[in-house]
Amino acid sequence: MELLEICKRAKSVKFDIQKLSSDDKNKALLCVADKLETEAERIIAANDLDYKNGQQNGMHQGMLDRLRLDDKRIKAMADGIREVVGLEDPIGTEIEHFERPNGLKIKKVRVPLGVIGIIYESRPNVTADAFALTFKSGNAVILKGGSDAINSNVAISEIIREGLSESGVNPDAVLLITDTDRSVVTQFMKMNEYVDVLIPRGSAGLIRSVVENATIPVIETGTGNCHIYVDKDADIDKAINIIINAKTQRIGVCNAAESLVVHKDISKEFLPKFSKAMNEHGVEVRADEASRSYIEDSKEVTEEDFGKEFLDYIISVKTVSSVSEAIDHINRYNTGHSEAIITEDKESAALFLNLVDAACVYVNASTRFTDGFEFGFGAEIGISTQKLHARGPMGLKELTSYKYQIIGDGQIRS
Repeated sequence: MELLEICKRAKSVKFDIQKLSSDDKNKALLCVADKLETEAERIIAANDLDYKNGQQNGMHQGMLDRLRLDDKRIKAMADGIREVVGLEDPIGTEIEHFERPNGLKIKKVRVPLGVIGIIYESRPNVTADAFALTFKSGNAVILKGGSDAINSNVAISEIIREGLSESGVNPDAVLLITDTDRSVVTQFMKMNEYVDVLIPRGSAGLIRSVVENATIPVIETGTGNCHIYVDKDADIDKAINIIINAKTQRIGVCNAAESLVVHKDISKEFLPKFSKAMNEHGVEVRADEASRSYIEDSKEVTEEDFGKEFLDYIISVKTVSSVSEAIDHINRYNTGHSEAIITEDKESAALFLNLVDAACVYVNASTRFTDGFEFGFGAEIGISTQKLHARGPMGLKELTSYKYQIIGDGQIRS
């Protein structure tokens, strides 16, 4: 299907979706969730093709991990959709109401955005997550996945469309752009006559390209140079466990820790244990001069390292003399995604929570929790690192706008 035809069909179907009741949408979502599980072999067969192509093309291990689907991940996709079913439908909910002195009654209510375009890379589970959230929030969605996951995305989108058709819903609620020519992405960014909002998910290069070139309003999802700051009053065992989880559980995700900041008063006791843990998990440590004397086999950190999202078994280390210096370092190099402090001191924790400029700020917890599913959103459309409209994991409410409904009784303006 040509891009223009896809966009026209999405614009046409958005009004059909807005007429659906919450029950209609939930029944369709449950049907799709069940169908994804029953058709798991079909999805895995398609994913195997993408995975083998990725290996042959020298795809990095972190990206291969993002690409891979198995029974467990497909079940997680289906369960995410079921969790979305259990969430309150935001459409039509009242945000506020008030009455003017002239008797006009004004109500502010949530409405769909309309047609949402999503450009994403590598992670085929995004196809299901994006559908569930956009559909439940009353929107049509046009998906443009990366060429490296094309077979997986086609299989998943076909199954979703089949589930919608079986539920009596127009399957054009989800449309996939299958043309892998890069020029199509550029054309898609200019379809502001048909697409209301564009959301990029993927590499820094992809996001920057969309932000700089799109004529459609963009919700920017950012890369994740996430820091963990180990304060002088940290519980060392707690800190080590959190860092291992945040750095090594999955290296190829945006909420993985990429940078460690440590207070000088605890570095002598903490850093050798940190070094041992990183060595056991195969993580390369790149540290500043103050840290390297306590870390075996560390490399000298560069300015570029401090600001880099490695998506690899690499972590940068910086020693500081205060929580304020830690905050300044993090605010200089972070990407506005997720930052954490490990401390037993309430004042340091409060200072960190209030002054670190990021969408999600943690005390004594792993940055890996920055995720729509973990936040109870069922799934997520992405992690917004901007400050207008949406910030952090984007769930149903973040995929709505609002309108004012005004009720009068013959009032005219003088």
